[in-house]
Amino acid sequence: MASRQTVFVTGATGYIAKHVVLKLLDAGYRVVGSVRSPDRAAEVRDAVLPHLDAPDEIGQRLRFATLDLTSDDGWDEALAGSDALIHTASPFPMAQPDDPDQLIRPAVDGALRALRAAKAAGVGRVVMTSSSVAIVNTALPVRRESYTEDDWTDLDDPGASAYAKSKTMAERAAWAFVRDEAPELALTVINPVFVLGPPLDRAYGTSVKVIERILRAKDPMVPRIGFSTVDVRDVAEMHVRALTTPNSVGQRLIACDRFLWLEDMAEILKAAHPDRKIVTRRAPNMAVRILALFDPAIRGIVPDLGKRKAVSNARAQTVMGMAFRDAAETVRETGAWLIGNRIV
Repeated sequence: MASRQTVFVTGATGYIAKHVVLKLLDAGYRVVGSVRSPDRAAEVRDAVLPHLDAPDEIGQRLRFATLDLTSDDGWDEALAGSDALIHTASPFPMAQPDDPDQLIRPAVDGALRALRAAKAAGVGRVVMTSSSVAIVNTALPVRRESYTEDDWTDLDDPGASAYAKSKTMAERAAWAFVRDEAPELALTVINPVFVLGPPLDRAYGTSVKVIERILRAKDPMVPRIGFSTVDVRDVAEMHVRALTTPNSVGQRLIACDRFLWLEDMAEILKAAHPDRKIVTRRAPNMAVRILALFDPAIRGIVPDLGKRKAVSNARAQTVMGMAFRDAAETVRETGAWLIGNRIV
């Protein structure tokens, strides 16, 4: 029974992780969340509390452990007594760092620390958050219109950012560890695409800042880039469903609804908020390349200009029975949350 099981969630302060914690608690699990400093525990508790079906039980079913992806200290003790591990922790920057190892090393080492601690604690079930960027940075096979879980990012691909490399290398390291050192760990990997949806608090993810940027009309034109998009609530649901879906063991599962160009998102937001000055005009690619010389946040998107990287969600539907929320509605709800909370 879920009420008798304890799930350890790394990186509990994350945008996706808070939704995972909420769904676990509502499903009856006990949850231990890792935070980098003790004072962040209140942030997670305050974020999920207003949304819980049984808020009075939070004191008995949610607790925290202080851990760092870059340090071995405390991992084995923290995971002791847990039945399952959901590893969400990984850095996700708005702009790519000059030194890729700033992302790669914490991602790879953190994943291996979590898995080693799970093995030492006798944890049998592991769900790991990877990303579609560990899939789509490679040439799409001829006559195939979308990427699937069978595709892997080529680390030498010129479009593979430091973040893409960090997620690819961390996921490959996890699969190799389970294969070679811990075959008793039943691993499922969730590969979300561009994640949007209403945050649980103001400490939201980098992806939501893209919608914030559109609503602020920060750019004079909209660059020709796009993302396969998914709702954060569906991503969290997949993590929780994996715990009770035996057929998901040993699988990568893409979390995705459909592809939207950034100008599509701007049009959706403009239609929902006609009183706001939202820019919908598409920018010439050359203009974006010039702007990228001065704005690090834009620089990271240049390799993806004009590229439609669609992915398939067929496996998630078949294995987990997922029915994903419409991406356009997710964009609308994200914008409404940002406006309703007076962030833009």
